[in-house]
Amino acid sequence: MVTTTNTTNGIPNNLLNNNTAKSDKTTEASDRFLKLLVTQMQNQDPLNPMDNAQVTSQMAQINTVTGIDKLNNTVAGLNTSMASAQLMQGVGMVGRTVLLEGNKLAVDDKRVATGGLELTSDASNVKVEILSSTGATLDTLNLGAAKAGQHGFNWTVPESIATSGLQFKVTATSGSTAITSKPIMTDLVDAVSMKDGALNVQLRLSGDTAYNKIQALS
Repeated sequence: MVTTTNTTNGIPNNLLNNNTAKSDKTTEASDRFLKLLVTQMQNQDPLNPMDNAQVTSQMAQINTVTGIDKLNNTVAGLNTSMASAQLMQGVGMVGRTVLLEGNKLAVDDKRVATGGLELTSDASNVKVEILSSTGATLDTLNLGAAKAGQHGFNWTVPESIATSGLQFKVTATSGSTAITSKPIMTDLVDAVSMKDGALNVQLRLSGDTAYNKIQALS
């Protein structure tokens, strides 16, 4: 579900209402402070009146509080505007393919499964195991030697095997030394939403995913 926000002249209505309420509270606080200060001055001891430094100090307090409140309002407004802008940009991702870390196989209408891997260093041998949804090994692909970086692979799914829930596992070595590898996958964006102030994408295979997990978009 995509979060929508009504706007007026490019400014979110909820932001206008929120700022108005906060402004009213700040004004009320200022008025109360000034009334107390005037009362204090009227009832002060004539033999020991408040000096200018005391008055200036108390006036500075209300100015500081008001200034901080205005700053908080400004920051809150910027955060809301940035979140709205990010959501609008995210809407353009719907229906597009993304690349992210993961071990699920994307299968097209021709039963071709696509996956990938990332190596931290050169490998003399790379092996990919194709797994069922229950983790059973269905096939093994020997990709041979590969340089450090990202690599893709394809696997045609036999008619006797269901295309849903397919996964893969990568093993890479250089001689007898294991090479660190990460599985990478493609996925389709079905929807975008805001969660805790951050953009999230709803992916066909991976489900609800933070936007910062996306490595590439096509």
